[in-house]
Amino acid sequence: MFKKIGIFLLVAILIAGGFGYSKYQDIYAPNVAENISPTQLYLNKNIDYTDLKKMLVSQSIVKDIESFDWVASLMKFDQNKIRSGKFQIEPGWSNRKLIQHLRSGKQTPVKIVLNNERLLSEVAGKIAPLIEPDSTSIMMTMLDENTLAKYNLNRENLMTLFIPNTYEVYWNITPEEFLDRMKKESDKFWNAKDRKAKLEELKMSKEEVYTLASIVEKETNYKPERPTVAAVYLNRIRKGIMLQADPTVVFANQDFEIRRVLNKHLEIDSPYNTYKYAGLPPGPIAMSSISSIDAVLQNEAHKYYYFCAKADNSGQHAFAKTLSQHNANAKKFQRWLNKQRIFK
Repeated sequence: MFKKIGIFLLVAILIAGGFGYSKYQDIYAPNVAENISPTQLYLNKNIDYTDLKKMLVSQSIVKDIESFDWVASLMKFDQNKIRSGKFQIEPGWSNRKLIQHLRSGKQTPVKIVLNNERLLSEVAGKIAPLIEPDSTSIMMTMLDENTLAKYNLNRENLMTLFIPNTYEVYWNITPEEFLDRMKKESDKFWNAKDRKAKLEELKMSKEEVYTLASIVEKETNYKPERPTVAAVYLNRIRKGIMLQADPTVVFANQDFEIRRVLNKHLEIDSPYNTYKYAGLPPGPIAMSSISSIDAVLQNEAHKYYYFCAKADNSGQHAFAKTLSQHNANAKKFQRWLNKQRIFK
């Protein structure tokens, strides 16, 4: 009798031990596939626990969804709201480690590089593939009257909010949060390197300097002459002379393939046509680089009022103090364009 009881107890202990070991394995043994590379899991703000399990299966992230489900229930993870974001999942993680990671909300940041976009739509298009909101919602937020009022900007000069750089943000950032981040970065930029003091010396606003810098940016890729180009335009503004900047005409025509500005391009009636309208255009014609902004702030003191591209492939410019000197330089350049068969 006692022998039978002993055997029964031994069997029960073994069964319990096996069951306990099985459940221990469910919790602590690897369940994320070990043969995958680190995987990015994108969880949108509306995802629920059922959707999450489907993703883990469809993306072959976990080997055994039933054990994951059991551990999730044990940890009450299945009863809580799933955090949204971009999460890096490492191969060989246990159910417990995976659930802890998703519950923590510790995301992998994404990198957004802003540098040479011309239009707000291009900015939205650059950002959208990297974060959860789509380009339409980003554009709607950027052009919303309340948003513009918040930053004391308008549709024409909102581009001045963007300082070219590489920014790390979280995938589930909202358009509003992204713009707040850009405002913070912009303030940091203008507060550095005595830029505010230089604004006061020029008697110009940040938006005006940025707008002029965007013209300088499109006039020359040769950075050493940007302070010279900037000063030409500043000299013309002070004298009340129209800027007559070809890049503004290109922007006004919205044809960015134009290589040679012709009389037909100058006919367009647009506030961005600086051959028709005096002073600066209502906003930037592109995102300005930091070097162009600083070129305006630290422009070179000289008496040039004109410049045109040199008759070569250097990308540099010939500067002139008088219209007759400029016309001579312009004729050389036009002859060179004709020789290169650049007619439009």
